[in-house]
Amino acid sequence: MRGLSPEDEMPAIPPPSGPCIEADCPYYRGPFSTTPQPDPMSTLKNVAIVGATGAVGAEMIRCLEERAFPVATLTLLASARSAGKKLKFKGEDITIQELTPDSFAGIDIALFSAGGGISRDFAPHAVKAGAVVVDNSSYFRQDPDTPLVVPEINAADVKSHKGIIANPNCTTAISLMALYPLHQAFGVTRIWASSYQAVSGTGAQAIEELANQSREWASQNREWDAAKLDSKPHVYPHQIAFNAIPHVDSFLDSGYTKEEMKMENEGRKIMHHDKFRASVTCVRIPVFRSHSIAISAEFEKPVTVEAAREVLSKAPGLDMLDDPANKVYPLALDIAGRDNCAVGRLRMDCALDNGLSFWVVGDQLLKGAALNAVQIAECLL
Repeated sequence: MRGLSPEDEMPAIPPPSGPCIEADCPYYRGPFSTTPQPDPMSTLKNVAIVGATGAVGAEMIRCLEERAFPVATLTLLASARSAGKKLKFKGEDITIQELTPDSFAGIDIALFSAGGGISRDFAPHAVKAGAVVVDNSSYFRQDPDTPLVVPEINAADVKSHKGIIANPNCTTAISLMALYPLHQAFGVTRIWASSYQAVSGTGAQAIEELANQSREWASQNREWDAAKLDSKPHVYPHQIAFNAIPHVDSFLDSGYTKEEMKMENEGRKIMHHDKFRASVTCVRIPVFRSHSIAISAEFEKPVTVEAAREVLSKAPGLDMLDDPANKVYPLALDIAGRDNCAVGRLRMDCALDNGLSFWVVGDQLLKGAALNAVQIAECLL
């Protein structure tokens, strides 16, 4: 079990009846792989993780181990200040090495999660050394020569890589896990969405800031309506505890943030849907882990709640939690640490002639980052 919430069994859902992912990605191991797998020992790979000490890097290590990825050797790379520290993989200590341009000799697959600047400067060195890079930063996502991949959606795009494959934005990946099956069935034209994003998407310092602010409020025995603290925030522009900040990433001249535009730009590329439109507001909320997105989608073909539920119940990597009468719907606390995303609150959109509203939640460190990267690596075997 990964994450900050207790382990709890998710309801099982049937395997997908749609296009077979394994046809494009024969080693793809989940969540519904039924195709017999080739002997993994015949495909052992030398793997490197760049940014191994970060939150996503730690999850990459766990995903490699838990999904039995055929690792011959694992090289952990980070900054000079982390060099010499040790992290465990399959019960053994692995010493972290300083990242340098020469770190990739003999590496087959390099998983990057250390920010766009590091990817820009070091990914070309990895490719030159013969590695395939799976990059979690935004740096290569809109490069026309770089596939942007969610394996449940466009695994076949992996085949066109020229050394680098991009991992999508976390909010985009989680949203598309529910939106793309609906697009296949009904043809999405545009969406309106609001995201409610956990602080761990920012990093360890943001987790610490939320925890410290919460402790500060509790330790001072404040009244419930005296939640504004005296201490100054360091990670976010405003206090995150007991607050909602409609500011994720930097603002553009249009008034949208870069994060908000990723849904449209990356969604078009992943779904191969150049006319897809998205108006999004991204909000940072005081939740430690898992992003939640409220989506209203408009479709070309007639849609009903019953038909949408049938489609989504068969979608790979997605659990249906949609019984509001019994208080069943996806919650960030419940989804944290789980590979699958979850969708619920399905209803006809009362403001659109042919629209559907729904709520989708996913662990942004897993499907929004580490898990998706390892699934892409599985497609390279």
